[in-house]
Amino acid sequence: MREKTILLVEDNPDDVALTLRALKMNHILNKVIVARDGSEALDFLFGTGDSPPMETPELILMDINMPKINGLELLERIRDNESTKLLPVVVLTTSDEDRDRIDSYRLGANSYISKPVEFEEFNKVVKNLGIYWLAVNIGPLGG
Repeated sequence: MREKTILLVEDNPDDVALTLRALKMNHILNKVIVARDGSEALDFLFGTGDSPPMETPELILMDINMPKINGLELLERIRDNESTKLLPVVVLTTSDEDRDRIDSYRLGANSYISKPVEFEEFNKVVKNLGIYWLAVNIGPLGG
């Protein structure tokens, strides 16, 4: 069985650190690749120019409000590509706007989670994400 890689797409360094800390605290020791915006995520997923894609993650955790290419555009491009259209994508964002949630699901998000403000609650969310998406769920790659 191959290692299940997580692609974390998040522009806020504090949120990256909190997410990595929560993953570690919950013994979710999967490889985590961090992309700081939608553009970096696309580079990772599809390669740039003559470079081949790096690897296919088992799960994408992404924010919506990012520079360069926002999360909704990133999600649309992930779903439009044959090699990534089935990848599980969880929107993990501070946005509690109805429009963002509706657009995320319309564009093919598998889940939409508003980040809790308190670390203890965020930690529980990350634990449940890890249990479901990396242990219970059987993804499109069969892992």
